[in-house]
Amino acid sequence: MVMLFITFFSSVLVKAQAPLPFNPSHAEIVDRYKRAMKLDSLTKNIVFKSTVEAHWLNKGTSFWYRNVLQDSTTEYVYVDAITGRKRPLLDKKRVAAALRKIDVKADEQRLWVSDIMLPEKNEIHLEIEGKWFAFLPRENRCFPINAKVKTTDQTAPGRRANRRSHGFRYSKQSPDKKWEAYIEHGNLFAKPLDGGQPIQFTYNGSDSVPYGAIQWSPDSKYLAGYHIHPVKDSSVYVILTSVPGTTRGVLSAQPYKQPGDPFTSYDLFVFSIDQKKASQVKTERIDFPNRPPELHWRHDDPNFFFYEKFDRGHQRFRVMEVDARTGQAKPIVDEKSDTFIYLDRQYTYYPEGTNWLIRSSEKDGWRHLYLVDLVSGAEKQITKGNWVVRGVDSVDVNKKEVWFSASGMEAGEDPYFVHHYRMSFDGENLRKLSPERANHEVTFSPDKRFYIDTYSTLNTAPVTKLRRSSDGKELAVLEEADVLQYEKIGLRQPEVFVAKGRDGKTDIWGMVSRPSDLDSTKKYPILENIYAGPHDSFVPKSFVPYSEMQSLAELGFIVVMIDGMGTANRSKAFHDVCWQNIADAGLEDRILWMKALAEKYPQADTSRVGIYGTSAGGQNTVSALLFHSTFYKAGVAACGCHDNRVDKQWWNEQWMGYPIGKHYAAQSNVTNAHKLQGDLLLIVGENDTNVPPESSYRVADALIKAGKDFDFLAVPGMGHSDGGAYGRMKKRDFFVKHLLNVEPPRWNAGELSFKNEMGRERWSFQ
Repeated sequence: MVMLFITFFSSVLVKAQAPLPFNPSHAEIVDRYKRAMKLDSLTKNIVFKSTVEAHWLNKGTSFWYRNVLQDSTTEYVYVDAITGRKRPLLDKKRVAAALRKIDVKADEQRLWVSDIMLPEKNEIHLEIEGKWFAFLPRENRCFPINAKVKTTDQTAPGRRANRRSHGFRYSKQSPDKKWEAYIEHGNLFAKPLDGGQPIQFTYNGSDSVPYGAIQWSPDSKYLAGYHIHPVKDSSVYVILTSVPGTTRGVLSAQPYKQPGDPFTSYDLFVFSIDQKKASQVKTERIDFPNRPPELHWRHDDPNFFFYEKFDRGHQRFRVMEVDARTGQAKPIVDEKSDTFIYLDRQYTYYPEGTNWLIRSSEKDGWRHLYLVDLVSGAEKQITKGNWVVRGVDSVDVNKKEVWFSASGMEAGEDPYFVHHYRMSFDGENLRKLSPERANHEVTFSPDKRFYIDTYSTLNTAPVTKLRRSSDGKELAVLEEADVLQYEKIGLRQPEVFVAKGRDGKTDIWGMVSRPSDLDSTKKYPILENIYAGPHDSFVPKSFVPYSEMQSLAELGFIVVMIDGMGTANRSKAFHDVCWQNIADAGLEDRILWMKALAEKYPQADTSRVGIYGTSAGGQNTVSALLFHSTFYKAGVAACGCHDNRVDKQWWNEQWMGYPIGKHYAAQSNVTNAHKLQGDLLLIVGENDTNVPPESSYRVADALIKAGKDFDFLAVPGMGHSDGGAYGRMKKRDFFVKHLLNVEPPRWNAGELSFKNEMGRERWSFQ
């Protein structure tokens, strides 16, 4: 009996100690708005020296950068990259005085120089407000000079610009300078530059169905290009209701390709100078994507060239070889997927002077790099492991090395942290170039001899170092972020949180923002900031001193952001969850994550969960309310792509597939609008050119027809956004009313002002 009493007493005590729901009064919530407003103001521009934007000089052996400090004061730093030594570059007081002598306004504390050149030892050239001046330090003198022009090609390998000139790629003139090709009324001609009759290769071209994207072979014996069959896209329309100076709505239209719409198509041809004839390549018409493929000629035998073919539906990728003599085509690479191949992250690079192709693939379950012999078709894997190649920084053909960024390689770290590495083509000699346990952002000098590495985590401030590329050696600590003013405010830092996903094995990563005055005896509603677009991952990994999430938390919420299954930058299986399944949005993983958060931190109230998002996040928000109504109780959805048949083709077919099947309608928020149980605010900008506004209007129409209660805000003139500062105000008020059960501030009665003391709209978060 005594033991039973003790057990009963203990359970009562535990229940008595459990946090109680946080439910502020109206007066308290007004005070919390005031506090959030104050923090929004105090936290603007209070972290300094968090990045270094290098401006390289002297053929990449030195650089300068600018620091913007407290009160918008500036300083300019010169760095010798070889030694790592730093020194002040400008004596701002002397420069400003010299500028004022020639009637140029200059504030010595806030001197803003856009660009700097050091042509001679005792002369500095400065660009100020679009004009150039020479400053002579020894003479304390400035005078105007002609504008300088700098061009630096920072294009990463495999991302070469597709240069065209009136239907030609690169040049109309042949490499041997003997011929010039031209297009007349859609037909292709070539004329000898030493005189003589031109060759007319085609007769069935026209201005509306022309030949184009023509390219010479390296030996000048062939031209290759396309007969182009253009498709004019249908338009989407918006009505602008409040254009100044008008008394009627203004109709605006733009071409817009939706899923299932036809593409411009291309027939591939070879044109022989010797035989003076055109031959269509024996291959299928190219009808996807909406551009003609680049042509890559073989290094040792210009009778052959290659082009890339992505099939519509994103399930097959080929590299085709064409014999220019016969017009025969065959695949050198032929990759197929049961789900999708990610077009925008398909990396290909054809190193000049070789018959190699370096490409990316997820065929082993992770995004890795492969080396292809374009002559034999043999393919070798360069990188390998349960981690993801995120990008290619450089390829050294002579050393047979690839420089790349990756995430997930380092044990015990956040698998999204980006590090930079170097590796031989044979997969050996791996060297890590960014050793610190953090998320790294690296920029290289023009010749790749040096790199600047800025690293941080969600709640540790950035450090920027100069390193040498050959061995990763640290040459200098350029800057450590100045967070003194930020720390004085006393904000609660966001926290990284990890929990298992729906399979019970996979780690799901996210972040948590709490009220700075969190009371451990209270439990607070949860707000999820969602963006589950499959094209990337979205939870910040670098330093976030302040955000809208924290501003919302100050009102009395625990605000979270999560990367659930179906988003990118993890394994192929993790990503594949989105395939023909965008409505899933990783919501099962997100719900489990929040429940795990509440188990560890009982201040998180899973009985009061709200969700908000913009664009794909707007779609995800409504999907959460429709398909998981027992968990999500309120949502604010801005400019959502609520029906994947209405939104842009290139994004939706990538994940939902082609042709357009019944699954498109089955997952539509329009189709399922009748399932709404929670509270919903829809926001749309009437001038949204990204996601057609009718996507939101169709949801509203379906909700009305289903007799559902909801709120709707259409913002005149607004483009693709969350509704701007006013929309963010309405979002706060909505969640305060529906999750905290208290009336928000009475704005019209003057309890608070939407504008701050400077007359600017509050909550102007980007």
